[in-house]
Amino acid sequence: MRIAVAKEVDANERRVALTPDGASRLVKQGLEVWVEAGAGDRSFYVDDAYRAAGATVTPDINELWSTADVMLKVSPPRDRETGQHEADMLKPGAVLLGFLDPLGNPHLAQRLAARNVTAFSMELIPRISRAQSMDALSSQASIAGYKAVLVAAAALPKFFPMLTTAAGTIAPAKVLIIGAGVAGLQAIATARRLGAVVEAFDIRPAVKTEVQSLGAKFVEVQLEEETVAAGGYAREVSDAAKQRTQETIAEHVKQSDVVITTAQVPGRAAPRLVTADMVAQMKPGSVIVDLAAEQGGNCEGTEPGGTVVRHGVTMIGPINLPSSVPFHASQTFSKNMLTLVQHLVKDGAIALNFEDEITSGACLTHEHNIRNERVRGLLTAPAQVG
Repeated sequence: MRIAVAKEVDANERRVALTPDGASRLVKQGLEVWVEAGAGDRSFYVDDAYRAAGATVTPDINELWSTADVMLKVSPPRDRETGQHEADMLKPGAVLLGFLDPLGNPHLAQRLAARNVTAFSMELIPRISRAQSMDALSSQASIAGYKAVLVAAAALPKFFPMLTTAAGTIAPAKVLIIGAGVAGLQAIATARRLGAVVEAFDIRPAVKTEVQSLGAKFVEVQLEEETVAAGGYAREVSDAAKQRTQETIAEHVKQSDVVITTAQVPGRAAPRLVTADMVAQMKPGSVIVDLAAEQGGNCEGTEPGGTVVRHGVTMIGPINLPSSVPFHASQTFSKNMLTLVQHLVKDGAIALNFEDEITSGACLTHEHNIRNERVRGLLTAPAQVG
């Protein structure tokens, strides 16, 4: 069975789906691994390292895609420079693994189903203990949280830690983290390591203990409704709850030197938590890093992929932050991918057991069908007007 690793054609994507170490492990299991030439260059995994691992490195993308039994990618299939769409380059019956953005781009699932591709979306890996080693969303979110703090520290015209100097004592920076999921918790830990005083807010009261264990103060708000969705994610809450949330965090935003927002709801626009009025109340020189920029942003005025200054506050809306730490982001993603491949492959062949929660939950398309009910619903929902 041939497992192929594609080079990402998105210029902003520097990760690779499988590292040489991952390739070596699959080769030792008797699997054939082919890697597109240059696939790992931007993450500093060179072709010679793949060859040393026992993989075949090829510049022939048509052969790579058309003969792959299993194709590994980071980002969703897209158009190549040749004019071909990667989804159409796969042979019928092939298996595709990667971030496929099923809720943001359900028409890709439709295209893959029409091609009779069995697709597994890393976004759909169930959040259960047995699947933790396959949870690419978490591994990449942790990197995003870490890098967000470094981005903020670089933009802030102040020190993060308290310093005692001959010129006097410099107070530590005050950092507010909004959203205490994987990214938020890593952001808390990183900001604390840099010496900042950290507060964190989340609508899920259960994360309070985790926040405090990292040395941050937990900002609480009492909401009289369920705030946790399946898998432990934050649930979309009512307008009244959103209003109360904004009222609670407004004063904390005003007092902060740095605000890092990470609140996202899968398949929906990011909740708007920081208003333009709150930004206007912040101290000149303050910094906001909005990790939800791609989903519309937690902050009013965020520009996805850009940096703007409003009322003297620098607002940064990074896109795909894990890709800016490509070596270790690829390493962790490769481990997630390797574990999923090993889960799906038995005795050198793909063996799909849809009674298994991981296989069933992560499978997006199979045998011309879209298996995920929510994605099917998006394709049949009436178009929104206005």
